[in-house]
Amino acid sequence: MTSDELHWFTTLAELEHVGAAADRLHVSQPTLSRMLARLERRLGVRLFDRHGKRLALNDFGRVYYEHARRARAELEAAGRALADLANPARGVVRLSFLHSVGARLVPQLIADFRRGSGRVAFTLDQNGAEGVTGSVLDGSADLGIVSPRPAESGLGWRALLRQRLALAVPPDHRLAGQRRIRLAEAADAEFITTHPGYGMRRILDDLGAAADLRPRIAFECSDLVTVTGLVTAGLGVAIVPLEDPSRPAGPGPVLIPLADPGATRTVGLIWSVAAVPADAVRGFRDFAVEWAAGQAADARSVPHVSRP
Repeated sequence: MTSDELHWFTTLAELEHVGAAADRLHVSQPTLSRMLARLERRLGVRLFDRHGKRLALNDFGRVYYEHARRARAELEAAGRALADLANPARGVVRLSFLHSVGARLVPQLIADFRRGSGRVAFTLDQNGAEGVTGSVLDGSADLGIVSPRPAESGLGWRALLRQRLALAVPPDHRLAGQRRIRLAEAADAEFITTHPGYGMRRILDDLGAAADLRPRIAFECSDLVTVTGLVTAGLGVAIVPLEDPSRPAGPGPVLIPLADPGATRTVGLIWSVAAVPADAVRGFRDFAVEWAAGQAADARSVPHVSRP
């Protein structure tokens, strides 16, 4: 089995859907179906049970997938080992991350890491939560920084930071004078949020479900800078991190801390547990985990100042 076959077969086995796998692999659905048919003819067995466009690995498929997954991981490890051997002083970390952590968290992590590992290079890719997760699972990224924690199996996870959430409202909004708020109090508002598949959209959906509220969506976009800009213009309200370094300086929306249970956003690092990381990737991952532990310790050491 070639490395290309390993790639498309393991992707199809993990998604169990021809359309979704074809989209991730950037091939047409008929092409992927023909590739699967040729593989099954060569092996002499069916690997999936068909249910329309949905597939389910059968007993033959599960056995084949386990071997294919291990073979793919070994080939990827071999490629990284050859790259390290050819240029031992310079490793590469392929990092995929959310747009909203690109202003401070990612630059800070990379800068602090490279002070002790200056020859390590990075390739960077920004995406929504599903895109980041998909890149890590399909091997096009070594590590991802994402929120909330993905539900997909096969991923390692370490929390890096936790952010409180707020309801962003226009300065002249009827709720702008409140010090804290529950999401249900904005039930009649129109919401501005990110597209489905983005982390903040999932957080809004989860908070809405917990509050027995189905938010009315007025606008969808791809980053929180645009979200807060639309709120400032008076076009709706939004759920955003209370402390967000990507928010532009100057006039903006009023941020009201949310009092709902679980109104926090945890940003974390993910990686494929099936992949064998190169030294540079392992080094950056270990550094990020230690950095997060240090940040948490610093936060605990800051004395609490009560307000009258």
